[in-house]
Amino acid sequence: MKNVNLKVNGVPVTVPEGTRILDAAIKAGFNVPTLCYMKDLCNESSCRVCVVELSSRPKLVTACSTLVAEGMEVLTNTPKVRAARKITLELMLSNHHKDCLSCVRSGNCELQSLATEYGCDYKKYEGEMNDYDVDDVSPFIVRDNNKCILCRRCVAACNNVQTVGVIDAGNRGFATKIGSPFGRSLSDVPCVACGQCINVCPTGALREKSGIEQVEALLADKSKTVIVGTAPAVRAALGEEFGYPIGTDTEGRMVAALKAIGFDKVFDVNMAADMTIMEEGTEFINRLNDKNAVLPMITSCSPGWIRFIEFNYPELLPNLSSCKSPQQMFGAIMKTYYAQKMGIDPKNLAVVTVMPCIAKKFELTRDDQSAAGVPDIDASITTRELAHMIKNYGIDFKKLDPKAEFDNPIGKGSTAGLIFGATGGVMEAALRTVAEVVTKKTLDNIDFKAVRGTKGIKEATITLAGKQINIAVASGLANARKIMDEIKAGKSKYHFIEIMACPGGCVNGGGQPIVSSATRNVVDVAKTRASVLYKKDKKNELRKSHENPVVKTLYAEYFGEPGSHKAHETLHTSYVARKKY
Repeated sequence: MKNVNLKVNGVPVTVPEGTRILDAAIKAGFNVPTLCYMKDLCNESSCRVCVVELSSRPKLVTACSTLVAEGMEVLTNTPKVRAARKITLELMLSNHHKDCLSCVRSGNCELQSLATEYGCDYKKYEGEMNDYDVDDVSPFIVRDNNKCILCRRCVAACNNVQTVGVIDAGNRGFATKIGSPFGRSLSDVPCVACGQCINVCPTGALREKSGIEQVEALLADKSKTVIVGTAPAVRAALGEEFGYPIGTDTEGRMVAALKAIGFDKVFDVNMAADMTIMEEGTEFINRLNDKNAVLPMITSCSPGWIRFIEFNYPELLPNLSSCKSPQQMFGAIMKTYYAQKMGIDPKNLAVVTVMPCIAKKFELTRDDQSAAGVPDIDASITTRELAHMIKNYGIDFKKLDPKAEFDNPIGKGSTAGLIFGATGGVMEAALRTVAEVVTKKTLDNIDFKAVRGTKGIKEATITLAGKQINIAVASGLANARKIMDEIKAGKSKYHFIEIMACPGGCVNGGGQPIVSSATRNVVDVAKTRASVLYKKDKKNELRKSHENPVVKTLYAEYFGEPGSHKAHETLHTSYVARKKY
């Protein structure tokens, strides 16, 4: 590819032909603000905040959409540029509800940050303002169009990345509004609750439905024993809310914070992920050995993905594993085995989870999620909500014990369960166990690197007992759709498929800390967070689900064996075909 030479603020830089001015400026060491643009997502050129000056043109151009040219001289910070950006920001503020002090995004709002940086006068252009009702009917996402700046990032995430397509821009001019078809609430459309729209929103126009008050009410109820379980991906991102760099492992401090908040026990959902592998692996082996079984088998750990298939491919529901997700298995084990072992009435045992996921708030309300006659999970909060609680409780996160440990007897999980947090992790964990169960031999190498990485679709072929097994891993629902269309058309070559709703897997879940476009444009967030999990896995001695002593005890004392009748009653579920409208 041909290279192009140019100057940015007098600094020479060489970039490939076809590069945006924005990326050339970053390479030269200069930040250009953006509100609508986000790498690999959205390039609307609609916000006009990224305008820059060219020595060869009288008018300002948008850095996010204008390509570099040989000999180009770019100026990113002239008085003319800064004045234009300031006017643009002040016009946005003129139609923006500025209740920043009570906004969930205060302090982490891209509009707020730029308005402060450019010294904007939010009253400069007073006049008519749109006034919208807040859509808080959905049990998982709240939309407040009074804070929307029409950047359309959420639209791009929903339509292009996830192909769910339940939001878009409607009307024209001043009346333009982001919403669902026919003015419906998000609760009345086939939204899958992935939360990717929240993660890319630069303001507080989208947020998760808070579960904090529900958790605090449980903690205040003296008749309840309240336990909490944390998902693998939470420890890989929680620290970002307290100033730690992306890719920092804060497992110990996370555990210490949960104990300081007042939970009676703090457990690791990695254990339930190990149980998922035992049940799902057994199910896969049984399907392989049954000529009449439905293949390919598809994993069922991602509730956003489950909601997607129920809405869009109901005829393929038999391909899903019947296993509950690790969250629901965790709750089911707590309300049955653990409650029995500890002599606690399941009605008096409250189970809370901390998840990187918005869809978990929906999942706990599904039918067939009550192994003990009471809900498996009582409440679920996101990584962001946990951070909010830690701050609200006055806990100094950085001073907490970095080596605090999960409680026993259910606190021990293998790192096969841990890598569930990254795309490909469920598949790799399953292969570690399935390969050894089928061959009855110890693997020389348990690192199945072919399924690692943030590529949207990954493929691999392994041989088990002389049989060739084709596997696939997909993350992001646009990629899932490609695989599902192949299965529907009868063209799929796969035997076993892992699908995660969120691009990059749970480390990039809709409930994880929100990262600005400026950072996303230069950092592979999912890959960096996933590195935390793989580093821990590499160093750990317990790396296989079937070798977890807690798992062995659970089967010996309660379930009998993987796939048993009791295991099916407790750890498996069913699915329903859902109507889109």
